[in-house]
Amino acid sequence: MILEMKVPSPGESITEVEIAEWLVQDGDYVEKDQAIAEVDSDKATLELPAEQSGIITLKAEEGDAVAVGAVVCLIDTSAAKPEGGAASEEKKEEAPKAEPKKEVVETPVKESYATGTASPAAKKILNEKGIEPSAIKGTGKDGRITKEDAVKAVPSMGTPTGGNRGESRSKLSMLRRKVAERLVAAKNETAMLTTFNEVDMSPIFELRKEYKEAFKEKHGVGLGFMSFFTLAVVRALKMYPAVNSMIDGKEMISYDFCDISIAVSGPKGLMVPVIRNAENLTFRGVESEVKRLAIRAREGEITVDEMTGGTFTITNGGVFGSMLSTPIINPPQSAILGMHNIVERPVVKNGAIVVAPIMYVALSYDHRIIDGKESVGFLVAVKEALENPQEILMDGNVKKALEM
Repeated sequence: MILEMKVPSPGESITEVEIAEWLVQDGDYVEKDQAIAEVDSDKATLELPAEQSGIITLKAEEGDAVAVGAVVCLIDTSAAKPEGGAASEEKKEEAPKAEPKKEVVETPVKESYATGTASPAAKKILNEKGIEPSAIKGTGKDGRITKEDAVKAVPSMGTPTGGNRGESRSKLSMLRRKVAERLVAAKNETAMLTTFNEVDMSPIFELRKEYKEAFKEKHGVGLGFMSFFTLAVVRALKMYPAVNSMIDGKEMISYDFCDISIAVSGPKGLMVPVIRNAENLTFRGVESEVKRLAIRAREGEITVDEMTGGTFTITNGGVFGSMLSTPIINPPQSAILGMHNIVERPVVKNGAIVVAPIMYVALSYDHRIIDGKESVGFLVAVKEALENPQEILMDGNVKKALEM
């Protein structure tokens, strides 16, 4: 029996996928549920499992864009599994014998008093450039150095110096092309502005130092920075609901829930899974969800549904060493918060200069629906919560907030 394998629908809005890589070869015997291909959609890379066991016949090439529901391979389910996997030996063609190389005999230049002597014009050029005539092989009569020899011997600006100058080309995946389209659209279709602030991370450092070991021992996850930032963002979104809104034609849609997208670097590029209803999560809940989504993204197991939606995005360029950036809005959202690396910097506290761990934060926002007052107020609210987490995010009870 011949089984036609068709492209399943990865998500409601996806109409086609691209064959990123075949994991088997034409004519291979495959087992049921064995991953036979990786397919790219405009939102994620997914594995395609074999529906039955049998001999496979491929019907699409790597790089082909195929519609959802199209046949991509055939599986002969009546074929028996080969024993031992030994393939018949093919007759090897004898390699053609290499023809002996013909030696090129150069006619030696007749040496005389003129050999290696520069003409007046050539000598002037060589003197100006600091090149000794002995370093030049003359092509003139009897080996005389001509003006042309001197000109060629002087490298001009930008002339290659013999280093590697290779290049390679590779086709962008459908996911990468879609990300590119969305980023360009965000720049062209929104009135994007960015406002900046700085956060003294000392209070969070002190809390983590005191409680991170007990937190990890009890909950199985680390007490990182993402839980503090996520809960600070949730609080600020409630204070400034315009930041938790989107434009739909001539209407503005505001949400009474906070679905926080987190940018994660995966093997196929940037992915943005969503923490649903973050307003209902504790520190433990946020950290557990961040860990779960990050692992699924990096292992290529993330689904389209887990990356769909989101009302606000947090991206952390600090893990790669970024000091400051202007993050691009993740459409159709209206704002994104950028975290950066933490560096000890001199700051003034109570009239004295002290050293403190400082993080620069950036909020990019769509000025069409978010005014400057709201954007600045939002970022200040985030800063206030991060610099006083014990009172603002934990209601003065650290152990209860961390469920110790």
